[in-house]
Amino acid sequence: MLADSALTEEAHKALEDAILYYRGKPIGTVAACDPDAEAVNYDQCFVRDFVPSALFFLMQGKPDIVRNFLVEMLGLQSRERRLDCFQPGQGLHPASFKVQVQDGEEHLIGDFGEQAIARVAPIDSCFWWLILLRAYVKATGDRTLAHRSDFQHGIHLILQLCLEARFDLFPTLLVPDGSFMIDRRMGVYGYPLEIQALFYAALRSARELLLPEATYLPAVKTRLQHLTYHVQTYYWIDLKRLNEIYRYKGEEFGALVMNQFNIYPDTIPGWLIDWLTDTGGYLAGNLGPGQIDFRFFGLGNLMAVMSSLASEHQSQAVMNLIDQRWQDLIGYMPLKICFPALEGQDWHTVTGCDPKNTPWSYHNGGNWPVLLWLLTAAALKTNKPELAYSALKIAEERLLSDQWSEYYDGRQGKLIGKEARKYQTWTIAAFLVAQELLKNPNFLSLICFDADPDVTPCRS
Repeated sequence: MLADSALTEEAHKALEDAILYYRGKPIGTVAACDPDAEAVNYDQCFVRDFVPSALFFLMQGKPDIVRNFLVEMLGLQSRERRLDCFQPGQGLHPASFKVQVQDGEEHLIGDFGEQAIARVAPIDSCFWWLILLRAYVKATGDRTLAHRSDFQHGIHLILQLCLEARFDLFPTLLVPDGSFMIDRRMGVYGYPLEIQALFYAALRSARELLLPEATYLPAVKTRLQHLTYHVQTYYWIDLKRLNEIYRYKGEEFGALVMNQFNIYPDTIPGWLIDWLTDTGGYLAGNLGPGQIDFRFFGLGNLMAVMSSLASEHQSQAVMNLIDQRWQDLIGYMPLKICFPALEGQDWHTVTGCDPKNTPWSYHNGGNWPVLLWLLTAAALKTNKPELAYSALKIAEERLLSDQWSEYYDGRQGKLIGKEARKYQTWTIAAFLVAQELLKNPNFLSLICFDADPDVTPCRS
């Protein structure tokens, strides 16, 4: 059963109330409309926050707000090549924007991290923009927008930012802590899974949207092959893979060694051995020299399933694990952003004693209802709709009474987040998108990708 009409109508009204207007046109949604909290920057439109809202508008046959958003965000993209280290890199998109009135005229002001906590620039914004542009084209058939010269140039700048000169030799992207949804220090610097999954989906989107003569098209195709192999081979964790790591020998040298990243078996956490199921598996949170982050990260794994960065076998195993570890990962509100939480000295060292990221709170093991739409999409893509229905039922029992909370705390998400905003827009939109996907699974084509026919899966 889907949610009752009263709940759905309330969600519709709350989403409408969150729409942001610019010069008389709708261009996005504000992050939250909490009447009991200071706005701070929650009255701005965040790129990643707007994605579920945009998808719902597309599913409702209301593409104008999405088109306006795509156009205005392109206008805010950093276009100039600068040597000033305090300026955003060429091709970068802002994390958020606000409408500001100057001399009686409205202007859009983008925030590239200059005002963000810890001053970290976002890398995920440009990826979400590309993914949303593809969704818009698929929903409307309006390829002329993507083929406009300014849009082709904008895609070109994003690819230039990601595909050209780098300091490392991996196909994955090197980024700092705080550059995506987990926007605080959580030990995810390096090559976090979420960025790799979004990078992959953005490259798949770019390949569909670029004109045939585009300069970067061959580089995109090559990078997709290398990125797929790398993530499917080295990020994957199941019992077979865990046994391989457990028997690794260190300090190996040469091109054909087994332990290519010099991972020491003693880094395998004790909780994982009993927690990993016989038919379950997942993509590790991070991989780098001498390091595997064995934590389960919800958004990265779900996005890997939706985009087909994970192989078909791996996708099934990820959803098996969610099903088999339901109380740990779903609990009383879908879904854990990260499991398990950092506690004790690990919390002290890795988060820098972050009082917002105390164990089982916020990004450190909190539950985030916004992940409901990704969970629903991944469940439907892997032919496990019962998982989506069960998750939606849990969410609908609490979301309205909890006034559409931003996040939940506790080992199983029983508590409303200690600093959670009410009427969080992406919570509302995620609920509505999950409903629409269950009503009409054809909408999966807006945000999912079939397996890449040009890439052979690495593991079976």
